Amino acid sequence: MRLKIVILVAIISICGSIYGQTNKSKKRIVKVLTFNILHGATTKGDFNLDVLANVIKKSDADFVALQEVDFKTKRAKQYDLVTELGWRTKMAPIFARAMSFDGGEYGEGVLSKYSFLSTRNVDLPYSKGNEPRAALEVATVLKSGDTMSFVATHLDHLQDETDRIAQVKKVNEVFSNNKYPTILAGDLNAIPDSKTIKILEKLWKPSYDKKNVKYTYPSSNPSKKIDYIMFYPTNRWRVIKTEVIQDIIASDHCAYLVTLELLTK
Repeated sequence: MRLKIVILVAIISICGSIYGQTNKSKKRIVKVLTFNILHGATTKGDFNLDVLANVIKKSDADFVALQEVDFKTKRAKQYDLVTELGWRTKMAPIFARAMSFDGGEYGEGVLSKYSFLSTRNVDLPYSKGNEPRAALEVATVLKSGDTMSFVATHLDHLQDETDRIAQVKKVNEVFSNNKYPTILAGDLNAIPDSKTIKILEKLWKPSYDKKNVKYTYPSSNPSKKIDYIMFYPTNRWRVIKTEVIQDIIASDHCAYLVTLELLTK
């Protein structure tokens, strides 16, 4: 009799575990991180990719948008930073070039727990003499079987909004045609209520609480928000949780983590 009870309890436990995993999968939970990695340097001025990797691993993000990414530049000791971080975090890496720089290239990166269905690098407009910018998109299939897109970008940093405005108009134009639910993440170098953010919000819904804005820069004493995660269409995503990860050594930016649920149509 006791043996039957033990077996029954074991079956119930296994079924409960399977149900829990299935239920979680059905809920389509996606964790997204955006992180400006200061081209591999820490705020101490050294070069320590393990510090960056630890921030990413602790976040347990499914997708990571990386900004200030070097590809085989002299200042980054000719490392391919995205591939190195992918190896350290056991995530799939991809780099997108924005411009040639210091004997190598400079641009955006994405890390993903999922393989890539497709990828594309979209050049963004910029004024002569200013830094070129890009938006890196990956499409992937979640465990639930749903296909989604993830876009990582880094907008112009100058005080004048001219280039940023042109860049977000291009972002809206290109990605408004997406046939899959899409997440936009990155260092946008613009504060809430700026013209840049208002243009984006015509298409994308922001994940942050406008009544309680959590600052992301500088990491030593955050005083403004310039790092964002947004999504489109607005009725396909629900924000579950947001978190600012402050590591004063890893980068001059805080990492910004958002947990989202992909909703059914």
